[in-house]
Amino acid sequence: MSKVMIIINPSSGKEKAGQILPNAERVLRCIYDQVIVRKTEVEGDAMEFAKESCAEKFDAVISMGGDGTVNETVNGLAEQKHRPVFGIIPLGTVNDFARSLGIPLDPDKSIEMLNEAQIKDADIGKINDRYFMNVLAVGAIAEATSNVTVEQKTRLGSLAYFIEGAKTLVKKTPFPLTVEHDQGRWLGEAYLLIATMTNSVGGFEQLAPEAKVNDGKLHTFIIKDLSLPLIIKIIPSLIKGEIKGHEEVEYIQTSKLHLSTSEELAINIDGDEGFLLPFQANVLHKHLRLFVPRTI
Repeated sequence: MSKVMIIINPSSGKEKAGQILPNAERVLRCIYDQVIVRKTEVEGDAMEFAKESCAEKFDAVISMGGDGTVNETVNGLAEQKHRPVFGIIPLGTVNDFARSLGIPLDPDKSIEMLNEAQIKDADIGKINDRYFMNVLAVGAIAEATSNVTVEQKTRLGSLAYFIEGAKTLVKKTPFPLTVEHDQGRWLGEAYLLIATMTNSVGGFEQLAPEAKVNDGKLHTFIIKDLSLPLIIKIIPSLIKGEIKGHEEVEYIQTSKLHLSTSEELAINIDGDEGFLLPFQANVLHKHLRLFVPRTI
């Protein structure tokens, strides 16, 4: 008997998740014999529910929520002996992972997509003992974006991250950084490091336009200067997907990263504050199977 688990964050989608759930159940009952719903109440619930779906050998698990719910679900599925096919019904502010997979950002359209979805292999990242599916960032700007509140994201969307990040430019200072990667080692001073596994970061889909969800790479950008003239130059390049060509930007493609610094800096993992450097990150190549539109 086939079975699917829906992991839903009731507070997502401006608390409209509950209104969307019946449609998801209706569609999935046409595909699976059994539909089980698990509602998150506290942080960590989605991860535990995902582990349950692995232990009980569900055929699929569907995340209904924002990037935080997706991240927790990924952490529950990662490196389990049995991993159900993973589906996403995006209800968050940014939905970077869904964007990178071409999943419709309209919840009802993403639900209908499940009727004719194909399965695609996708990478995830492992950092120390945690997992991520989108982006790592280090620097004052990255730390500032961790402080963006749910209310700010609801009101301002992706702009909330840039407003918080811009506040740090007034008192910006570079930090010493050592980056070990597939091709060797980079040492120097930086204002910001971003390592992304997809083409969508903070809702902007042109930071690393060549990044694919299963290319086995961390597309890493080291920003060596954040002066006003450079920022003015970088913005058009960011829109065009040409930021890696700037002389003040180091671009590295690698399957693993080791970052260290003499300063007390925390890593931002998929938009949330993580632990202090140093850390080791690597790509788990084609580790998950995901439902995506047939056009992808």
